[in-house]
Amino acid sequence: MATATCGRIALSSQTHILNPKSGEKLLSPYKRNFINTAVLMAISAAGGGPGKGGGLLEKPAVEKATPGRESEFDLRKKRKTSPPYRVLLHNDNFNKREYVVQVLMKVIPEMTLDIAVNVMQEAHLNGMAVVIICAQVDAEEHCMQLRGNGLLSSIEPGGASC
Repeated sequence: MATATCGRIALSSQTHILNPKSGEKLLSPYKRNFINTAVLMAISAAGGGPGKGGGLLEKPAVEKATPGRESEFDLRKKRKTSPPYRVLLHNDNFNKREYVVQVLMKVIPEMTLDIAVNVMQEAHLNGMAVVIICAQVDAEEHCMQLRGNGLLSSIEPGGASC
């Protein structure tokens, strides 16, 4: 025996369906007769038919998200609204300027040559320069990559929005 798994089936007074056993006209949608066992099963399960009341099936329960698990959308939204952090580059006397520019362009994908040169020059002259302002997770990742390539870097909260 088949079971009805659809959502709601709304039946109006103009709806006719044929009884598959007797062929008798029960209801008919839009003045067309048809036989659909899934619909008939749903009607019989709901106690439908002319004068019998019913005619609607309840929607199945919707599964709620498991607590503690966040969707990809929620994670992106949280990342965008998290407070901004600044990635700082500190001057050192060990690395050549050209190498610093190359590492900055490699670690920060959107950094152009001109910006990388300016950041390197500012760090050289002032002792420190802001590399990028972004979410904390990204700032920590950029800082670790800069350190992994031999540059002195740190992060601090604050700055303009991401």
